[in-house]
Amino acid sequence: MHAYAVGLLKDVVFGPDIVSYLERIDATMKPYRGRFLLHGQAPEVLEGSLPADVVLIEFPDIEHARRWYVSPAYQEILPLRTRNAASVVFLVDALPEGHLATDILR
Repeated sequence: MHAYAVGLLKDVVFGPDIVSYLERIDATMKPYRGRFLLHGQAPEVLEGSLPADVVLIEFPDIEHARRWYVSPAYQEILPLRTRNAASVVFLVDALPEGHLATDILR
């Protein structure tokens, strides 16, 4: 079952650090079979407010996502982003196919 790394980023300073981060992140994801599904799109907010850009990276499962995030390659470039953007980042498992809203009532 797929898993996702989700990032909500705001106040990104597009200087040399962010450029370096962007140039290097793809290589950190490759061994863990990560791929961008969303990358920096400003969402069309229908309710409430979300003053952030959205990043969504898909992995084959939660273990691949965890291993990518803690990998030495990603940890090496992580400060390039955290010094230059306010962000919330989290991992989440996908739901099984056929999931219904009422399944959470069980």
